[in-house]
Amino acid sequence: MKRSGAVMPGRGLPQTVISVGLLGPFQVSVNQVPVQLTAGRLRILLAVLALSSGRTVAVDRLASSVWTDGHQPNNVRRSIQTYIGRLRSLLGAESIGSTPAGYVLRAGSEQVDALRFVGLLKKSSEASDTAERTDRLLEALALWRGRPFDGVPSSQLAESETPWLLEGYLTALERRLDLDLAAGRHRGLVVELSELVTRHPLRESLWIRLIIALDRSGRRADALAQYDRARARIATELGVDPDPTLQRVHADLLAGRSARLESVAKVP
Repeated sequence: MKRSGAVMPGRGLPQTVISVGLLGPFQVSVNQVPVQLTAGRLRILLAVLALSSGRTVAVDRLASSVWTDGHQPNNVRRSIQTYIGRLRSLLGAESIGSTPAGYVLRAGSEQVDALRFVGLLKKSSEASDTAERTDRLLEALALWRGRPFDGVPSSQLAESETPWLLEGYLTALERRLDLDLAAGRHRGLVVELSELVTRHPLRESLWIRLIIALDRSGRRADALAQYDRARARIATELGVDPDPTLQRVHADLLAGRSARLESVAKVP
């Protein structure tokens, strides 16, 4: 039986398994052997195909990703065909299929880290067992190696795909932080959360978790100081008051109550 997502070059020949890494520095391998794509346009083309693995991507979509400045070649279809030929020579002749509408990467979602990440989050949210939910969540987070599409010179991917991937990552990360807080591991989270709010200073849900971790570690004065930092940063950059949830956490601290973690993020 043909395995889903695997390329079958021919009867009796070994399967070709392509793996594409997009959640950090760009990586591609064939049968676990790294393949170097030195040309930026080849990386863009493969990244776009990988995000839709198993599904046809129209030539127009590929072209708009490769030539983002609007200066496309006179014969776009032929140019894309040339690049596809170069990819096939590097990844295997059967690695990329063609249809009248466009091209398709013959790989399963498990072979593209961005798609696997989304699938694992879905499994985590649907699992009825707590241990299973946690395991799938941690497995998903472990796929991240850095900023998505690092080494893929495409402003279109950066603008259209990176934001939702990062949001999914941060949402999943916050769920993991919630599990740690619920398990009483607040002291160990202070350093991690301090680094996170430095990288994402306008994400109030991270400030909430930092303030709660500090409070539960017996550092209420530091927790109040972090609220002041968050409020000042939000006012300066956005010109608004903190989110009501963050304000409620602050009110709890001022009233001498333990800060309560209200669910402000859910795993998609």
